[in-house]
Amino acid sequence: MDFALNDDQRAIQDAARQFAEAELAPHSAEWDETKHFPVDVMRQAAEMGFCGIYTGEEHGGMALGRVEAALIFEELSRGDVSTAAFISIHNMATWMIDKFGSDDLRARYVPRLVSMELIASYCLTEPGSGSDAAGLRTTARLDGDHWVLNGSKAFISGAGTSDVYVVMARTGQDGPKGISTFVVEKDAPGLSFGAQEKKMGWNSQPTAIVAFDDCRIPAANLLGKEGDGFRYAMMGLDGGRLNIAACSLGGARLALEAAQAYVTTRKQFSKPLSDFQNVQFKLADMATQLEAARLLVLRGAWAMDTRHPEATKWCAMAKRFATDACFQIADEALQLHGGYGYLKDYPLERIVRDLRVHRILEGTNEIMRVITAREMLRQ
Repeated sequence: MDFALNDDQRAIQDAARQFAEAELAPHSAEWDETKHFPVDVMRQAAEMGFCGIYTGEEHGGMALGRVEAALIFEELSRGDVSTAAFISIHNMATWMIDKFGSDDLRARYVPRLVSMELIASYCLTEPGSGSDAAGLRTTARLDGDHWVLNGSKAFISGAGTSDVYVVMARTGQDGPKGISTFVVEKDAPGLSFGAQEKKMGWNSQPTAIVAFDDCRIPAANLLGKEGDGFRYAMMGLDGGRLNIAACSLGGARLALEAAQAYVTTRKQFSKPLSDFQNVQFKLADMATQLEAARLLVLRGAWAMDTRHPEATKWCAMAKRFATDACFQIADEALQLHGGYGYLKDYPLERIVRDLRVHRILEGTNEIMRVITAREMLRQ
């Protein structure tokens, strides 16, 4: 058992760290305040390969593993959690098209997605089906050489700005076997978007309803086989859960670093806060939780890379543990700052707001427990 990164992994990690420190961190507070979607900066990330991390090389992806993806997303999120999280969603949608699409679809979309000439969104959640994803009601019916979609998707990152939407819709029976996946372009007739949601965090990316009203797309835009869409969506989410867990690591790491620096300089009762044993214990627990979360994320990534039969369980465990632990670390870091932590002059309140949603999206942490228990009881 070797816990050391190899030379290539260290180089990738260093490149992501340098990019985050130069291009993300200096603007994070401003993007949050102004709700700016930094497409230009994300395209710079694409030039480094960060928008096609585990997409195949044939159409310009880096063809890296999930371990490398976890390393990259931890570093990017240390610069800005919200923007890193959107890049992770774009990676998931791009990988799905590359993995399951026809040769024509792959050639048409993937090169422009890995360069981020085109921006991608993932559309599964609906106003009436969140955790019960297989109960989705958006429909698609074949009409000659077109599919016609009706319904809506909720909480879609990139909605209204993204160029390509990977959409799960019902083409057959109730339940997961009646769901198919489609690629829908922004200018498709019958596609529209709701007002931008007013969110607690993740303010550097737009979020809105995506609506389909007799939305017509070419029949060739069916991704893979009819009826296999739910399986594709879940395979995408295994990796997506690791990505969002890794984004939690970066935010928590920044919070812990800030707290450690603060308690060594802030004095109360004529001595630094770091001299108090209860503060030392708190820092020790935060560091231990962060390291444990990172190891579990890397274990899940290793399971995906090796196609381990229990990969889905490990990904769910990693997402549940890391997002819970990292949110608590950020909250404790804010507490150590006292009233200053509540001010926007410091990064803590922004990190707390951004990390909170990680316990909800890509499957709530309650659903992660359901998945973990289900996989355990199958054995």
